[in-house]
Amino acid sequence: MKLSELYHMDIYSDAGQYLGDVQAIVLDLEKSEISRLLMIPWKSLKGDPKNVLRTKSILYKNVKNVGDVVLVSTTPSQQEQASKEEINDLTR
Repeated sequence: MKLSELYHMDIYSDAGQYLGDVQAIVLDLEKSEISRLLMIPWKSLKGDPKNVLRTKSILYKNVKNVGDVVLVSTTPSQQEQASKEEINDLTR
């Protein structure tokens, strides 16, 4: 699958709840991997970037499957947002 095919895909929890759609993708260039899927466009980021990353994005490691939709895990242990270090790295 091409990275560009992820844009505008619907995101659902494993419980069937619609969470949003992919508006932007955050890449970790050092690790050469996808870090997060944002549910709002980068251009509309306003306010505290740390809060936006916590509330309007999905950690890619929580993605269970990508097909017609993006399916993400919502178990309590995986639902925890990124560590302070990761968020600080992304907001620099």
